Amino acid sequence: MRFWSKAAAIGMAMFVSACGQEPTEQPASAPVSSTAEFALPIPISNNAVVAAEGPDGPTLYSFNGLKSGKSWKDTSNAAFACIISIKDCEEIASVPVEEGRLASSAVTVAGKIYLFGGYTVAENGDEVSTPEVFVFEPKSNAYTRLADMPTPVDDMVALPYRGRYIYLVSGWHDEGNVSLVQLYDTQFDTWSMATEFPGKPVFGHAGGIANHSMIITDGVAVAGLVDGKRKFAAAPFAWRGDIDPGDPKRITWRAIDAHPGGPQYRMAAMGDNDRGLILFAGGGDNPYNYDGIGYDGEPAKPTDRIFGYDLKADQWIELGKLAEPGMDHRALVKSGDDYYIMGGMDADQAVTARIMKFRIDD
Repeated sequence: MRFWSKAAAIGMAMFVSACGQEPTEQPASAPVSSTAEFALPIPISNNAVVAAEGPDGPTLYSFNGLKSGKSWKDTSNAAFACIISIKDCEEIASVPVEEGRLASSAVTVAGKIYLFGGYTVAENGDEVSTPEVFVFEPKSNAYTRLADMPTPVDDMVALPYRGRYIYLVSGWHDEGNVSLVQLYDTQFDTWSMATEFPGKPVFGHAGGIANHSMIITDGVAVAGLVDGKRKFAAAPFAWRGDIDPGDPKRITWRAIDAHPGGPQYRMAAMGDNDRGLILFAGGGDNPYNYDGIGYDGEPAKPTDRIFGYDLKADQWIELGKLAEPGMDHRALVKSGDDYYIMGGMDADQAVTARIMKFRIDD
């Protein structure tokens, strides 16, 4: 995978100016987000996060991730539940795997939480993509093993569709990125392949789905070899995928303008059906393995931007700023009118227990 022995390869950013329509300017009165009045029990980053109805009402959940030591020994299989009404977080049953996982993904479908893959890190730096899929029942606090991914991936984008399906778009598999779009059917616990992702295969990209359309943007591509070592490059592209309502395996892809501001790595993202909007927040400006230090040796710097893609208008829009810059996120989650970011890294590449939230004015 992105072995430490290969991390010295130069991280070449491919900076491309956005073309086409400029984003809508953020209104001067747009609210800045706030830091929530509760925090995770421990600092955790690169964790899979979702919102679901728990035993005590709407709850934010975190699974797996990286603890504050940021070494191979700090990968975690811990899980946490944060009850929004009482502003309290507690540790719950760990993910039933022997080793911690980084870059796994979680999605809520029909009240159940589906947890996909991730990768393990050995003492010698070897990294292995894992195939496991679990369903977690919030009310019973129990995990059940489901059918493995056909191709184990991590650092992918996971997207729910129509209260039944889950797409896994691109991502890393052991030795390289894949263009696959793997489609999981929660009703029958089966897998199929959807229309392949046409852009450069990437890891650490971000995306969301609303109604029948998805947006996939940024991430890191393999840009060749130097002295036998992989060279990684930020990928400043964006793609829109429109799903055939009669066949979830058929996706019509088309390239759209890259978002302004340059590519970001591991942004928090999600789709909002009601708004017809795909939202993005935070992210790092320099691709890195898992410690926040770029493949080129330069520390990654987080952003405080909140922006989105308006599917109806077919354009990017600026939406505000986070209370504090953040990066190394797996997803953005929503409960009620609030959007949440759980954990991640701060401006000093330190792993944080912070939970941030924001709203978008209509």
